[in-house]
Amino acid sequence: MALEIAKHVFTVTDFERMVETGILSEDDRVELIEGEIIEMSPIGSFHAACVDRFTESIVGLRLNVIVRVQSSIQLDEYSQPQPDLALLRRRDDFYSASLPRPADVLLIIEVADTTLEYDRIVKLPAYARAGIPEAWLANLPQDRIEMYTEPVDGAYTVIKHATRGEVIQSSSIDELRLSVDDILG
Repeated sequence: MALEIAKHVFTVTDFERMVETGILSEDDRVELIEGEIIEMSPIGSFHAACVDRFTESIVGLRLNVIVRVQSSIQLDEYSQPQPDLALLRRRDDFYSASLPRPADVLLIIEVADTTLEYDRIVKLPAYARAGIPEAWLANLPQDRIEMYTEPVDGAYTVIKHATRGEVIQSSSIDELRLSVDDILG
């Protein structure tokens, strides 16, 4: 006989109410993925430095995008992840009325040290299912940047790797070209 365990699936509305009522605070390192509240790993200094290098490099290009750092986006009714960076279509209100949705996202960037498998197995497929056109994964253990594009049926169909000495080029933002050395430090 199979054991059935009842599991409550949370919506984005439930998740936001938990913050409003104090069950969760805005400082809690959690995100909502497919209806489950997931505790995020603490950010180490190498991870933080990589996010900072990405941010400085991208902002320095003065692209016509909004660069959102470690803030929520809403993929659907059951997922509200916090990617390390999200490059968003420019909007005059800077998304003050609602979180960015997949159609607003041009590129997601995740930096992975201890969370590499989680980012690959859980987050990247969630971004692909939502139709986000491009995701980059700074793979710190392997000292490279992985670029995922062309989402089809919940998976990115094109995956490229770039290592030190190479330049990465966004497929969704023509002016976005970065040196891997500059990003990995």
